[in-house]
Amino acid sequence: MGSMEKPPFDVVTLAVPAFVLLVVLEIVLGRLKLIRAQYEPRDTAASLAMGLGSSIAGAFTAALVAAATIWVWRHRVFDIPMTAWWAWVAIFFLEDLTYYWFHRLSHERRFWWAAHVNHHSSQHYNLSTALRQTWTGGVNGSWLLWLPLALVGFPPAMIFIQKGVSLVYQFWIHTEAVRRLPAPLEYVLNTPSHHRVHHARNPRYLDRNYAGILIIWDRLFGTFEPERDDEPCRYGVVKNLGDFNLVRVAFHEWMAMAADLGTARNPKEALLYIFGPPGWSPDGSRDTADVLRARWQARVSSRATSAE
Repeated sequence: MGSMEKPPFDVVTLAVPAFVLLVVLEIVLGRLKLIRAQYEPRDTAASLAMGLGSSIAGAFTAALVAAATIWVWRHRVFDIPMTAWWAWVAIFFLEDLTYYWFHRLSHERRFWWAAHVNHHSSQHYNLSTALRQTWTGGVNGSWLLWLPLALVGFPPAMIFIQKGVSLVYQFWIHTEAVRRLPAPLEYVLNTPSHHRVHHARNPRYLDRNYAGILIIWDRLFGTFEPERDDEPCRYGVVKNLGDFNLVRVAFHEWMAMAADLGTARNPKEALLYIFGPPGWSPDGSRDTADVLRARWQARVSSRATSAE
């Protein structure tokens, strides 16, 4: 492969030792009560195991993703040089925008949520949670969303490097030790405060703050929600698993989807069980994020009316 097809280094692999050291440091400082950091041994072990499993699973699809990206790039519309400063600025913004829509899709459509839900399954929020990654993300086709960058003309090496930079950035925002950054940074960047909202299961916070590095996309597309001091984040998913079985953590939503498909009465129901929002059901007996948020908003409005 040419230098523009294969990156000279793997950003994420280089960062792994720092990930481990920072997790250990957060645990120690938390135990000493110097920072806010809550760890549960079985939960942390599950997160680390999911991270290891994700790396192994990813190795099986990496060649396919690389080959597809390279093939598309070889049919590119423009030639974008890796040596141009403006190209790195452009891919920083475009890759981050791509990540926003990938992340939003991974929450709002069940087929992709099934691969992403394990990242949200911890009821704790600490640096080890960042390592609780999917085992099935490579097989649901979400990587296709990055192919337009190659078609435009960004070399595969640039795309892979920038994706790695985004993943490394997102590690540090999985913490309760940092409350808020200065206001200008909070307005532009995805921060621990914004990402705590994203991991919360409070109705107010559900399906909000999809950002990778820049929170500006959430502000632009109407999915931003600030963290409120009067409403602490409750972590996990709407219906928490209640155990640390790795098979359940990795595959529970896939298994639930398969079970639902067995009850579908027609093709439309089958399609909605797969591609509808998580929680969709034919009779409305289950709650989607929109339903939970609307119900919460109705309660808030009712209390406000009563107080007048």
